[in-house]
Amino acid sequence: MTATSAQFPEFRDRTVLVTGGGSGIGAAIVEGFARQGAKVSFIDIAEAAGNALAETLSGQTAHPVSFYHADLRDIEAIRRAVDNVVAASGPIRVLVNNAAWDDRHEFDAVTEAYWDNNQAVNLRHVFFTSQAAAPSMRAAGGGAIVNMSSIAFKLNMGGFPAYAAAKAAVVGLTKSMAGRLGPENIRVNCILPGMVVTERQMQLWLTEESIARSVEQQCLKVPLKADAIVGPCLFLASDCAAGMTAQSLIVDGGVL
Repeated sequence: MTATSAQFPEFRDRTVLVTGGGSGIGAAIVEGFARQGAKVSFIDIAEAAGNALAETLSGQTAHPVSFYHADLRDIEAIRRAVDNVVAASGPIRVLVNNAAWDDRHEFDAVTEAYWDNNQAVNLRHVFFTSQAAAPSMRAAGGGAIVNMSSIAFKLNMGGFPAYAAAKAAVVGLTKSMAGRLGPENIRVNCILPGMVVTERQMQLWLTEESIARSVEQQCLKVPLKADAIVGPCLFLASDCAAGMTAQSLIVDGGVL
C-alpha cells in the first residue's frame, strides 16, 4: 500500500471511521487517514484481514488503528460499532462509507432474496451508518461524509444490475443527505471510482489483457491502484473542501 504524500494537518487527532476498511480501496483509505495522524477506526466483516491490518498499521502511525468486526447488513451491529468508536476515540469527524460487494450476477437469475441482500450490502448501510454517526458529528460542530459509488452504472454494464442500481442510488442519497445535514455543518460528497486494480479484482475477474483494454479507454494510460482513491477522499474530507457538498467526484483515469 502507498499512502498519499499530501499533508492535511487538520486530520491530526480527528476521529475517522471507514466501512469496509479491511482490504482493497478501504484499506488504502484507512492507511491514508492514519498516516495523517487521525484516530482511525474501521468496520469490516472479514475478521482475520481486519485484525491483521490494524496490527500492522498501529505500529507505524500516531494513533493505534482500531478494527471493529461487524456485518453491515445488521443495522444494530452498525449502531453498536459506531457507539464503540465514539466512546473510545471521541466524536466522529469523518465517515467514509466505502463497503461494497461488486459481484457479477446474471439478469435472469436475480431473485428477490438476492436483490434485497445486494442492496443491503451496497446501499442500505450507507444511510444507516451515516444516521448513526451524525449525532457525534453534530456534537463536534460538523463533519464530512464521503460515500463510495462507481462509474459502473454510467457505462451500461449488464453484468451486475443490482450493484449498478445501488451505486446509482448512492449518488442520489449523497445529494439528499447533503441537503438535510448541510445546515448542521455536515458535508456529504461522493467518489465514483473507475476500474481500480485490487487483489480481489485480480483473483476474481481481471486479467492482464482485460486491464490493458480498460487502460486503453482511459486518458491516463496507467492502471489505477487503490491508492488513487486516497487523495480524492482526503481532499473531500478536508478543510480544503469546506465549501463542497452534494458533489460527485469521478476518479477513473479519464474514461468519462
